[in-house]
Amino acid sequence: MSPEPGPTDPPDGELPAVAPQLRALRMRSGLTLEAAAARAGLSPAHLSRLETGRRTPSLPMLLALARTYETTVSDLLGEVPQTADPIVRADRMEAQRAGGWTYWRAGGSGRAMQALRLHVPHGPGGQGDLVRVHPGEEWLYVTGGRLRLVLGGTAHVLAPGDAAHFDSLTPHRISAASPGGADLLFMHTLMQSGAAGLCLGDAGPNRRGHA
Repeated sequence: MSPEPGPTDPPDGELPAVAPQLRALRMRSGLTLEAAAARAGLSPAHLSRLETGRRTPSLPMLLALARTYETTVSDLLGEVPQTADPIVRADRMEAQRAGGWTYWRAGGSGRAMQALRLHVPHGPGGQGDLVRVHPGEEWLYVTGGRLRLVLGGTAHVLAPGDAAHFDSLTPHRISAASPGGADLLFMHTLMQSGAAGLCLGDAGPNRRGHA
């Protein structure tokens, strides 16, 4: 029996664009479902649900899968690769949804650093409950609403204009602290390394919770 619909379940009849792209990238990488799942720190069943659209991946899961397939989040979202133009026009920043969050690509493809614009909705559950731990650095800048950022054992509430820059091996968690959600600019380095430790909690290895 399939799991009850949750925050990361797609609406009935709607197949997320990321699902077929995940399968295509895995096949292109020559990895079996089991091998790819092991590299990303997932169970094969969980990865299968992502590939068939029965689950939509959260931001940390997108990062883990991007590292697994040595690609970018933009490629996972099925965006057409752009030429090496340093300018990303607003009309080309198409919104993509994953795990309840909304993403807009704000940087070039194939770079050593990924830049995104995010909207984090308010409310319990979903990605706001995930603790992330992975190699690299992250930088974020709040443009609207209030953001709750937990670094290690310390919680911070960031208002518009506030920024944070931290080593992402520090356990961290992001959620909206205002009723209308939070908007932010987000950048992270793309480290070509294992990602099994990307998340702590329900999305970690041998767990069967939401991505």
